Amino acid sequence: MEKFRILIAEHNGSYRKLFKDVLQKPFPKIVIDEATDGREALQKVDAFPPDLIFMDIRLPDENGLELTKRIKATHHNIRIVILTSFDTPEYRGAVSQCGGDHFLVKGSFSSMEIEELVKSYLTV
Repeated sequence: MEKFRILIAEHNGSYRKLFKDVLQKPFPKIVIDEATDGREALQKVDAFPPDLIFMDIRLPDENGLELTKRIKATHHNIRIVILTSFDTPEYRGAVSQCGGDHFLVKGSFSSMEIEELVKSYLTV
């Protein structure tokens, strides 16, 4: 678990910090990095690829779905969880089409659900 890396790509600083805190409590040894936009996320993925990315569907300079496609094209093993405030069938379908591994609606999941999701990827 010490070598497992997570990247949170989210433009909202408060949400990003809260999400990071939720992850750090049950996984204190996991390295958690942050990106505020698509460019920064790509730079971090290229410099030191994470094992798991929590990606906002709407980043300031990049669509999270398009960014997922770009990342998956060169880093097949990175798991990407798309985060959005909008639970629509179109978004759910688009996440699957772009190669996203999971879809989460912000505010509709518990910290326990996030913990279980991360644990499921730790054992892959």
